[in-house]
Amino acid sequence: MTETADARPDKVRERTCIGCRKRSSPADLLRMTVSGGLVLPDPGRRAPGRGAHLHPTIECFELAVRRKAFPRAFKVPGPLETTGLREQIGKEQ
Repeated sequence: MTETADARPDKVRERTCIGCRKRSSPADLLRMTVSGGLVLPDPGRRAPGRGAHLHPTIECFELAVRRKAFPRAFKVPGPLETTGLREQIGKEQ
């Protein structure tokens, strides 16, 4: 079985924070998924579905909310519930 990481060993993986729009290593970002209109953190990076990434800081979270980046990142219509995500980010700081 071939893994994608072995296919391009010189390729550095980067993801873009939906808040500040800066590129970082996936290890520096919190992956999130959406389920039933609720944004859920995915610290293990294994949840199914489309993921989005965010620096685990209140500043990046607030920027993402202000820019309405969550629905765009997940490609879903309407507002999403982010209260639980904000509480978790606040605990980590």
